[in-house]
Amino acid sequence: MAPKAAAGAKGKDATAERQILGRFSSHLKIGIVGLPNVGKSTLFNTLTKLSIPAENFPFCTIEPNEARVSVPDERYNWLVQHHKPKSEVSAFLEVHDIAGLVRGANEGQGLGNNFLSHIRAVDGIFHVIRAFDDVDVIHVEDSVDPIRDLDIITLELRLKDLEFIERRIEDIDKALKRSNDKQLKLELECCHKVHESLKQGKDVRLVEWKQSEIEFLNTFQLLSAKPVVYLVNMTEKDYLRKKNKWLPKIHAWVQEHGGDPLIPFSGVLEQRLADAPSDEAAVQSALPKIIKTGFAAINLIYFFTAGPDEVKCWQIRKHSKAPQAAGAIHTDFERGFICAEVMKFEDLKELGSEAAVKAAGKYKQEGKNYVVQDGDIIFFKFNVTAAKK
Repeated sequence: MAPKAAAGAKGKDATAERQILGRFSSHLKIGIVGLPNVGKSTLFNTLTKLSIPAENFPFCTIEPNEARVSVPDERYNWLVQHHKPKSEVSAFLEVHDIAGLVRGANEGQGLGNNFLSHIRAVDGIFHVIRAFDDVDVIHVEDSVDPIRDLDIITLELRLKDLEFIERRIEDIDKALKRSNDKQLKLELECCHKVHESLKQGKDVRLVEWKQSEIEFLNTFQLLSAKPVVYLVNMTEKDYLRKKNKWLPKIHAWVQEHGGDPLIPFSGVLEQRLADAPSDEAAVQSALPKIIKTGFAAINLIYFFTAGPDEVKCWQIRKHSKAPQAAGAIHTDFERGFICAEVMKFEDLKELGSEAAVKAAGKYKQEGKNYVVQDGDIIFFKFNVTAAKK
């Protein structure tokens, strides 16, 4: 059972956190979505050049349109330098390249149903928007207009959700004629709320939901419920001078539609930087920010296990408690959980050693209700006894 989202802090300074929708899993992925010829494959191809060697991940067979990309993290780099381990495993973001959608995709235009099913299979969306002119790159709508493009894609996702929810309402209505099931009635209420929101042009992720409704929503995997990161593809010149005629309008549109993260980049520049010296790429490339933002958008965090044998990032869903985090290492760790010995990365870096952290009283023992924080360094104690006959 997934833990409920942490309640917001009370008080005037409290910042409301958007409710988490979607699968409660550490194996989440993000899909690159947009109209044809906006730069999706260019972005994916530059990301694949950063792919993690497969030997770090046994049983990892990635198809040509899937890539696992290392998540940049200075804390991880510091731990590797500090311990000089025999093995090192970074966190990763799994990215899927999804073919371009077109107007009418929800009705099957341009093989749209196929592509929309691919979006249903991912947990978040990189929405690539074209903000560059190029006579050699045809626009499917015959002109460059990012606002129109944004409206097309978001409408197509909502229309597909509407189709799904109308079918679900029909199925529940039929079932209720044969049964008086209370859960079905509650699900029907939720479906009607979804239907009304979609008809009003509201994406599911931007609506306020009760926890009981979220449990139903998470079984639907609705397209407009998925978190979004908007990526604005512009010319190299515009990106480097930080100026583009469409950017203010795109920013205004995004703010009006939920204020999700927006990152400008240049596909042409990223292609060039892929073969450039690493120091030049580090200064100019938007890929590290894109990767880190995408990872956070699908509500993943990670904790570290660190020592001379191995420094490793263990990916977990945000709001996971200590036993669930232990289960990311091995199911026995969760089953026989005793406690989690936790130190903060900042304390280790400042004090220089685990012994110094302990001496300062900053090495904590946490129980089963401890909510693991991003960047925690954890040693789990567990004991698994044989099951009673």
